[in-house]
Amino acid sequence: MTNPIAGWPTYVLDCPDARALADFYSALTGVPAEYDPEDGWAELEHGQRATLAFQEVADYNPPEWPGQDVPQQAHLDFYVADLDAGEAAVLELGARKHDVQPGTSFRVFLDPAGHPFCLCLE
Repeated sequence: MTNPIAGWPTYVLDCPDARALADFYSALTGVPAEYDPEDGWAELEHGQRATLAFQEVADYNPPEWPGQDVPQQAHLDFYVADLDAGEAAVLELGARKHDVQPGTSFRVFLDPAGHPFCLCLE
């Protein structure tokens, strides 16, 4: 392996309320959320390589999927053993099921800030 230029990345989602979105993904994944209210920053840190973080942005506009006027550019996939049980659980947390469902082995949802994410069969 060569000497890396940088360390492993943190994936940051812009949102209107960092704490609320971190709480949503914390409940989804079981990974505790850490908050910095002065900076409008929260993150899930589980000791693995990837970190999921949330940054408050004034006048936030959520992506519009599948349209491209405000493209999503990226989304998160979470793996579940049972799509129906996973769907019920994320809806209870405050996610919304998207009207467009292009596949059968995954389902598309919007988190409370409007970011698309998928539940996929393991």
